[in-house]
Amino acid sequence: MDHPGFFENVGPFSLQEIAELVDAQIIGDGDRNIELVDVKPLQQAASGHVAFFENRKYQAHFEATKASVCIISEKDRKKPSGAMFRLVVPDAYRAYATVVDHFYPEATRPLAHGHPEQESPSLVHSSARLEDGVIVEPGAVIGEGARIGRGTRILSGAVVGYRCFIGRNCLVAANASISCSIIGDNVIIHQGAAIGQDGFGFAMGPEGHRKVPQIGRVIIQDSVEIGANTTIDRGALGDTVIGEGSKIDNLVQIGHNVVLGRHCVIVSQVGISGSTELGDFVIMGGQAGCIGHVNIGAGAKIAANGKITNNVAPGATLGGAPAVPIMQWKREIIALKHLAARKK
Repeated sequence: MDHPGFFENVGPFSLQEIAELVDAQIIGDGDRNIELVDVKPLQQAASGHVAFFENRKYQAHFEATKASVCIISEKDRKKPSGAMFRLVVPDAYRAYATVVDHFYPEATRPLAHGHPEQESPSLVHSSARLEDGVIVEPGAVIGEGARIGRGTRILSGAVVGYRCFIGRNCLVAANASISCSIIGDNVIIHQGAAIGQDGFGFAMGPEGHRKVPQIGRVIIQDSVEIGANTTIDRGALGDTVIGEGSKIDNLVQIGHNVVLGRHCVIVSQVGISGSTELGDFVIMGGQAGCIGHVNIGAGAKIAANGKITNNVAPGATLGGAPAVPIMQWKREIIALKHLAARKK
């Protein structure tokens, strides 16, 4: 069955337009007036298609591609390619992202229910205030006192709770749930994310565990992206804060009173315990985790499965459980391998 695809292609574009879009140098002989109609992987690309090459594992595909144009980095300028033209840029992957966004401008803001009529559905509370251009799909719920900025889309099944504020040009995807939150502009929240529920706080004792009220908020700054089924708890007294430009993958748990700096990258299945603070540009690999009340300095990197039990210095790279400097961790692994290989 011929499927029409889920996103609208707004091409074609000229070679010159694409080159100017990514500030690229054009290399190659032939007719530069060609039209480019789509973006494809190296091995699937044909005439009229744009591809990109960055990973040397795909060198064979790069050499054999039938693409009209291939985006490459400066370091790959002299490598042989089957493409008719090459666009040389400082960062091929970033340029590729720009080109895909140019062909498919709705791809980062998908609609779950197509293009609904823009009149207010019955599940928008009468006291909610929506700026012009807000789209609320059927089945979404907008709570009392909520405020939503121009150009934001709330997809089917999503819930924006009591007095939540959401900025402009945001996407709240299907079945996401938002409560006790203030959200900036250009934020993407994917399917099933839960933001603003109470944190895990109990006064434990022999007579049972007394629930501690959590009366803080979640503050999400501009240009943050939050993956599917990720959970972010609201603060106990203060706020849980997600810094500007941070990118959070699917299935991440962020506890109450956590503060993420700007432009952090948190990969799938990471767990960050309450009151932990991360500086700007921290990276945590898949399934990494940390205990509560620690500080991870700006620019630090935590390898996949790394477990943080103490403060981390700015710029450090750690791995292991408990996490230690990355070279020490590698030596420990090698030593353990040699020890295990010894004959009795």
